[in-house]
Amino acid sequence: MGFEALGKILSGEVNPSGKTSDTFIYDMTAAPWWNNWEATRYSNMEDMAVEGMNAGMAQTYYPSFTNYVEGIYVGYKYYETADDEGAIDYDATVQYPFGYGLSYTAFTQEMSDLTLSDGSISFDVTVTNTGDTAGKDVVEVYYDPPYTNGGIEKASANLITFDKTGLLEPGASETITVTFEAEDMASYDMSGDGCYVLEQGDYVISVNSDSHTVLDQQTYTQDETIRYEGENKRDSDQITATNQFTDAAGNVTYLSRADGFANYEEATAAPASDIMSEELAAQYHLNSNFDYTTYINEEDEMPTTGADNGIRLYELRGADYDDERWEELLDELTVEDMTNMIALSGYQTPAMDSVGKVQTIDADGPMSVNNNFTGEGSIGFPTETMIACTWNQDLAREYGGIMGKTCREMNIAGWYAPGMNTHRTPFGARNYEYFSEDGTLSGYIASAAVKGSAEHGEYAYIKHFAMYEMNAKMVCVWSNEQAMREIYLKPFEICVKDGDAHAVMVSWSFIGIKWSGENSSLINTVLRDEWGFEGFCLTDFFRNNGHGFMNADIALANGLDAMLSTYAGGPNVVQDPEAASSVKYMRQACKNVMYTVVNSWVYEEEGVDTGMPPWEKAVIGADAAVGVILLGLCALIYRKYKKDSASGR
Repeated sequence: MGFEALGKILSGEVNPSGKTSDTFIYDMTAAPWWNNWEATRYSNMEDMAVEGMNAGMAQTYYPSFTNYVEGIYVGYKYYETADDEGAIDYDATVQYPFGYGLSYTAFTQEMSDLTLSDGSISFDVTVTNTGDTAGKDVVEVYYDPPYTNGGIEKASANLITFDKTGLLEPGASETITVTFEAEDMASYDMSGDGCYVLEQGDYVISVNSDSHTVLDQQTYTQDETIRYEGENKRDSDQITATNQFTDAAGNVTYLSRADGFANYEEATAAPASDIMSEELAAQYHLNSNFDYTTYINEEDEMPTTGADNGIRLYELRGADYDDERWEELLDELTVEDMTNMIALSGYQTPAMDSVGKVQTIDADGPMSVNNNFTGEGSIGFPTETMIACTWNQDLAREYGGIMGKTCREMNIAGWYAPGMNTHRTPFGARNYEYFSEDGTLSGYIASAAVKGSAEHGEYAYIKHFAMYEMNAKMVCVWSNEQAMREIYLKPFEICVKDGDAHAVMVSWSFIGIKWSGENSSLINTVLRDEWGFEGFCLTDFFRNNGHGFMNADIALANGLDAMLSTYAGGPNVVQDPEAASSVKYMRQACKNVMYTVVNSWVYEEEGVDTGMPPWEKAVIGADAAVGVILLGLCALIYRKYKKDSASGR
């Protein structure tokens, strides 16, 4: 199918309209990340190695680290800013800019004046096909914020939104209205308690043909500096954002724009040491040396379990997350039901008879759907990177819709996709499962896909949350908070706020020295409290031993809700399921899972209650149909036999 499409493009039957989702440079050894893209083993931590499996083969995992030394200057954000600062020869460095694409025709784009209303900036873009061939064009909207030397780090080019025209005949025009919030141009200031800041000054808003080529521009002037702190939160947040990841910065020098990237050589050098400090080493833990009483609070009161309140899960379909009936339902849960549901959520969410929760089936993956239990699979789609290169949110929504419809036809309720980590380097082992080097492009394409799947009652697991730019385990990622928020968490934020995502898969990464699943600041404070996420969080594949670093006690206490495990027993089960703290954590986790499941297609039928899982019903139904056919054939054969016997044949 791909080569058939390529032939149509090369012959001119189809006019291509895609754009690059990454920057292509001539010399990768000169990139800011070059000396810091691989995971480096901690030489003094090798005794903490864990034996595991990878692709069916034995493998040893070592405590390792990667320094995200570029800070916010990832991809085009570095190259465009470095060019403006005179730090690089752009034409000799960049082969194809971010957002670059070819066409058999030509376009102009003209902006109207900017208008401001209740914090929203709006303008029209008139796109005209000035060539002699029909085609589509992308409207890429960037902003260049005011920058003070040595102040808050800011890139000089930042994609903030984008849209795509329909097919324009030669001479035809289309006007696209662009609207975004002024607060979306705020930068994160890590000083003090930390907050987003929209600094006073001129913001150049432009429409570009790529990150480097401006087609038209207007200036928005911010009259006074706004600090989103205290009670003055961003409108899109539920609570005010403050520093949550100071410990993840580590002892790393980060690239700075100050004095024209004067610290480039120092910041981008290879790690000076591969030794974890004694202080951090003393805190570092895996399952083997974890104190399983860490999150047990002796003052916690045992929640009610096994009550008979006469309420079933289906009755809460469409109910608010804070509906008081949830507490009545949760009182009915048994410890056994909670334990099994949390421990065995590998490619499913298990049934809980105590409240009438049916089993649901989940399946991989971003480019095709595969049921690990039945072996059934769907057709494949282009990689997420290719989908991002369309720069077409409508097409991304259609892709998500097809995947959602396919899942539903296969009796699957949860889709392990889309992947939305960052193309920090070209060497990310799962880059094909991710969209782009840019969080805005990734976020809105993924958001459209999530919304498309939700139209068919599916819940999509946005993954891998977070800081997972390579396919590796036990890797400590060191990054500063501004980069985390503006680059690596950005697509997830958009997917929650714009895409209304209700399921998340957490990564294998360590943020600083702790597994991301033990980071309450990430899962509870940022995801749930700041962004307003309502739903449940799942581990990545757990195996039988949690890969040596994941366990239910750590996960549940810090906001994770279920283990992607198919093995009974092991660290996917809390050590003391009778402890009040354990029951409290499990109770909350089960609520999060049930909130998502009851609002899926599985509970569309009124009065759905516990019983056979949908896939079993489908199999039994198919068996019954086959049985009816076989009985009919047997009857025909018998009648023919009787007839032949009577005629002496």
